Amino acid sequence: MNKLVNMLVVIVVMTTVSSPVFAALPDPGMQIEKGRTALVVTDPQNDFLSPKGVTWGVVGKNVEANNTVENIDTLFKAAKAHDIPVFISPHYYYPHDHGWKFEGALEKLMHNIGMFNRKDALNLEGFEGSGADWLERYKPYINDGRTTVTSPHKVYGPETNDLVLQLRKRGIDKVILAGMSANLCTESHMRELLEQGFEVAVVSDATAAAQVEEGDGYAAALVNFRYMANTVWTTRQAVKTMQAEQ
Repeated sequence: MNKLVNMLVVIVVMTTVSSPVFAALPDPGMQIEKGRTALVVTDPQNDFLSPKGVTWGVVGKNVEANNTVENIDTLFKAAKAHDIPVFISPHYYYPHDHGWKFEGALEKLMHNIGMFNRKDALNLEGFEGSGADWLERYKPYINDGRTTVTSPHKVYGPETNDLVLQLRKRGIDKVILAGMSANLCTESHMRELLEQGFEVAVVSDATAAAQVEEGDGYAAALVNFRYMANTVWTTRQAVKTMQAEQ
């Protein structure tokens, strides 16, 4: 039954994407303007992006198919080269978060598998190399003293952290959005940033999602990116646009 449901979901997604109505959607685009544009990356952490991470079994194939790890690296490199500020919205769970009295499906799963666990906000014991830590190759970009790391979001979107405040305080109103996971934190960040009046360009191959019997998270996210974002770029398009606007 689950396989049948999954097949129906894929057919609906493919039909929607290829339908005349969907194809007729405008692409408003987004211009990169120095001083007003930032790269925002959600959850560039081991538990999502490392083969040793606790979610690799469900996201790994899509991460590899999209070349997600390398594409996020390319975005970091381009943003630093063109003086575009970088903001990281991480996901951490502390012991007190495991005392929640109710949870959604993925929240419960994340807590059960110890995803993004840390001792507490001020204790880095065991953090280095853990699932909550940055992917090693990203550390030179994130730990360079110029990248803004916000407080953690706790469910999916930035409503629970200070990302919007940090962007506003820097005069940012345009966001290039990438990171994990496509139909969860990345999509939730897109939705909230749009509601807050930001322009958002989503980089479709610098993210990935779980592909399980219940459905293809990445395919679902692509549909919503196309419906809602100001534009959807590939990594190559994003880098080209960064270069052109300098």
